[in-house]
Amino acid sequence: MKKNILVFKHMSCQNPGIFRDYTVKQGINFIEIDLHAGDEIPDLSEFDGLWVMGGSMNVWEEDKYPWLIEEKQAIRHAVKDLDMPFLGICLGHQLVAEALGGRAEKTDNYEVGLFAIEPTEEGLNHPLLKNYKKSDKWVNVHLVEVVEAPEEAVILATSSICQNHVMQLGEFAYSYQFHPEVCDHTLDGWLKIPGIPEAIEDLLGTGSLDHFKSSITENLPANNAASLVLFENWCNLVFNSNNTNY
Repeated sequence: MKKNILVFKHMSCQNPGIFRDYTVKQGINFIEIDLHAGDEIPDLSEFDGLWVMGGSMNVWEEDKYPWLIEEKQAIRHAVKDLDMPFLGICLGHQLVAEALGGRAEKTDNYEVGLFAIEPTEEGLNHPLLKNYKKSDKWVNVHLVEVVEAPEEAVILATSSICQNHVMQLGEFAYSYQFHPEVCDHTLDGWLKIPGIPEAIEDLLGTGSLDHFKSSITENLPANNAASLVLFENWCNLVFNSNNTNY
């Protein structure tokens, strides 16, 4: 029987991306809703898991995006009360941290482009990072990071710039600051978000946008292969594993 995973989107171009191509083998069906577009959050108990994607808004902008309040409550309910299989990506990583008592804030340590992610001591032998290659570089577009993890969190990977790139929260909940979902259509969608191309050039320098896009595009085959490994690891952990030590 297929596993139905509810996906919280915050804009259409921030979606499961390449993971949509990997669902058949794992027997997974994504049910995607767009909170920014006004979609209502359904009864979480009717689903087998919850994913929370990225977005250009910030976790603290509840006045501008009031639906963030209910979203954080839903995330906490999913992870703490229902013990649901969970995956957060970028904004989703920050939202689950805040929902469980951590803190995300804007820092000077932004990452925009491709960056290597280094497993921590706790992450080296963790099944989520099984067959992880340190040579892999991952897409990052963030000026905000989790500066204070929830009390129960285990940080599984970091980078030279960001202290919390992969996090475990409970038995079945995980999150990534980087973007393993990126594929051609998601990248194109990002660059059509008003203000994003200009922001990239402001951060990386005039004329940097072409290099930003070309470097990510050239890396996509390797990136997508590595993402498949992460996806299979997550599925095995939350749906197939009898190990309760993680």
